[in-house]
Amino acid sequence: MNIPQLLIQTTSGILGLQIDKPIQEIEQPKATIHQEQPAAILEMSTTRSQLSLDSTEVRADIDLKGPLRRGDENAQYGMQQLMQGIARRAQEGQQLMEIENGGNPIIEISKQNAYPPPKSLGIRFVAERTKIQMSFQPGSLNINATPQKPVLNVQINKPIHTYTQGKVTGMMEQYPSVQIDWRI
Repeated sequence: MNIPQLLIQTTSGILGLQIDKPIQEIEQPKATIHQEQPAAILEMSTTRSQLSLDSTEVRADIDLKGPLRRGDENAQYGMQQLMQGIARRAQEGQQLMEIENGGNPIIEISKQNAYPPPKSLGIRFVAERTKIQMSFQPGSLNINATPQKPVLNVQINKPIHTYTQGKVTGMMEQYPSVQIDWRI
């Protein structure tokens, strides 16, 4: 025996949407600014500093002496040489007076005068910077500045705004259906 069969076939519906997006444009113009800064009032006063250098001793070291100083030094040198000569002659006289003690003082005095002690090389460093006498009186500087306030003018510009509204449209892409059939 055959039992009848009922066949049902369905197709679902498909809904489609067409979307037009909204468009929004915003533009912000920059603010208009006018600013001015007046110059500050500046007052200055100074007193000069004073530097005093005395290089007399340094100049004397390199033999650049004035006539008065050179005359004084020559007089001192002459007096010193005179005193040394007197002392030498007194010593030689003392040696001659003591001739009875033995020895030959005339030969010894002759040897002393014939062969003087060797001279030194005479190398020396001249013009030492430490001999420069220096004095300094500092100056002064007075500054008086009076600031001026800035002048600001600002104008704010409104934004430019445009808006196009979006749109959604619905449509059927596939309609639903139902088919019923039967079989024996």
